[in-house]
Amino acid sequence: MTLDPHMVMIILAAAIATYLTRAGGYLVISRIRSLPPRAEAALNAVPAAVLTTLVAPAFFMGGMDVKIAMLIGLAAGLRFSIIPMLLMGWGAAIVIRHAPF
Repeated sequence: MTLDPHMVMIILAAAIATYLTRAGGYLVISRIRSLPPRAEAALNAVPAAVLTTLVAPAFFMGGMDVKIAMLIGLAAGLRFSIIPMLLMGWGAAIVIRHAPF
């Protein structure tokens, strides 16, 4: 198996861009003494936005088993902490995928 030089260059460029983005963001934020309220609100919204970009495609493109397991995980997440939520969601997916119906 040989490596495609174009693919290697794309991967390296993506790695460099990712590093510069993360390091640049850290340097900019570390030099600011206090964040404006809007900037702080935007930064606080990032985890929810990232989670949505990971979960939404799986929910809408997945089968009924994925949808049911994610809804069970959501319901469990409203009541329990993260580990029980993950276990209930994964358990639901396993049971649904292996059920004889």
